[in-house]
Parts: sequence; C-alpha cells; structure tokens
Amino acid sequence: MAGNPAFSRNPEFTRGALATAQDVSAQQLDEIYNRPSAPTHEPMTMEDTIVKTVVSFIVLVAGAAIGWVSAEAMPFLWIGAALVALVLALVNIFKKKPSPALVLAYAAAEGVFIGGISKFYEIQFPGVVVQAVVATLVVVGVTLALFASGKIRASKKATKIFLISMVGYAVFSLVNIGIMVFGGAGGNPWGARGIEIIPGLPLGVILGIFVVILAAYSLVLDFDFIQKGVQNKAPKQYAWTGAFGIMLTVVWLYLELLRLFAILRD
Repeated sequence: MAGNPAFSRNPEFTRGALATAQDVSAQQLDEIYNRPSAPTHEPMTMEDTIVKTVVSFIVLVAGAAIGWVSAEAMPFLWIGAALVALVLALVNIFKKKPSPALVLAYAAAEGVFIGGISKFYEIQFPGVVVQAVVATLVVVGVTLALFASGKIRASKKATKIFLISMVGYAVFSLVNIGIMVFGGAGGNPWGARGIEIIPGLPLGVILGIFVVILAAYSLVLDFDFIQKGVQNKAPKQYAWTGAFGIMLTVVWLYLELLRLFAILRD
C-alpha cells in the first residue's frame, strides 16, 4: 500500500498490509516461519503513539506562536523555517529508524513556518486562520471517528485513485507556480486557481474541496498504517514515526484549507 511516505517506506508499517498467499515468496514464508512468536523488544502501542503525537503538536503550536509573533518584524524567520522543515521532513522520511529529536525539531520548524504564513494570510483576510483551524479540527475529528467505528477503511482501488490524483495535483501545482512566477496569470495572485469556471466560482475552490477530500483519505491511510504497526508489534520507538506521519498530513490539510478560505474571501 502506498500513501504517506513517512509510513510507506517503512516495513514495520507495511509488512503484511495487503499480502496474499500468492504474493509471498518461499523465502518470505521461511522468514515468517522463523520469526519469534513474541517480540524481543517493547512494542509500540496506540496509546503511546497518541501521546507522542500530542507532544509533537504541542511543540508545533509553540513554534507557530513564535512564527506568528515575529512574522511582520522578521519575515525571513518563517521563510527560513520552511526550508529547514523541508530538509528535516526529508531526513525523517528517509531515515531507517525514527529519531525523537529530529521529529520534534521538524515540529518546531514547521510550527514557525505555519505561524508565519498564517499571519501573512490573516493580515490580508482577517478571520481566515480561525476558519482554517476549526475546519482542520473538524475534518480530522470526523475522519478519526469514522475510522475508529469501522465505517471507512483504506482499499486497493481507493488508494490507486488517491495516488493518481496526488500525482495529477503535484503536476498542476508545479505548473501553477510557473504561471505565477512568469506572470502568466494576468496579475491574478492565485495563478490558474483564480480562473473562474463559472462566474463567481474560481477553479481554486473546486480544486481546494477535492484536495481536502484527498487529505482526509490520506489520514485514513495514516491511521491504517499505525494500526498495522501496532499489529506487527513494531518497536516502541516507531510511535514517533506515527506522530510524524500524522503531522505531515494535518499540516498539509491545514494549508490547503487556509488557501481555500482565502480564495473564497478574495
């Protein structure tokens, strides 16, 4: 199963996810047979993952407060924090074993960036940050409730559609950045997103709603990966991977909602 790179690159969260008898080679069967019946390490738990996720978000919010307060006086701070957060995100994604220090460092840097860009939007569109925060909490809460109740689950078909959509959205975003940089949007600050499909309805609104749905499904994949990590009795330290993966998706969801509400206000 593919999805959040924080999970999909890690065998602790993907082992046995969608395998069938035909998919398993003789060597893999031998490894499964020889695997000890009980873990030789303290396994991760859902409760521990929740605690580490909460701690990570506390650090992120603290960083956001710094970014918010310093946004106007020191705009270079949150812009620089965005680059640092990107580097730390890549390090955490490609690192074989999770590092609590690196996950929390990412949370702090990402928080400064989130605070700064939120202030930037708030100055132009007063009240938009509260709208985005509330909407993010609602989407995460509803998605978690539906997943916990078993009413929504990840599937092969839905995940394939999700991946195709994500590739298409990534290509569009890159093209749109080019349009905005080289002035092909006719002065529209949103680039192609500002094109009105019908009078009063920009493309950015339709696309924003679609991407929010993608982010919600990405959360479902995240919850599914964490659940499999617990079932696979992954080492306790991988609870930090769970926290990091959830942060990646929630931050993406918040930024998309922030832009969606800004386009609606504009």
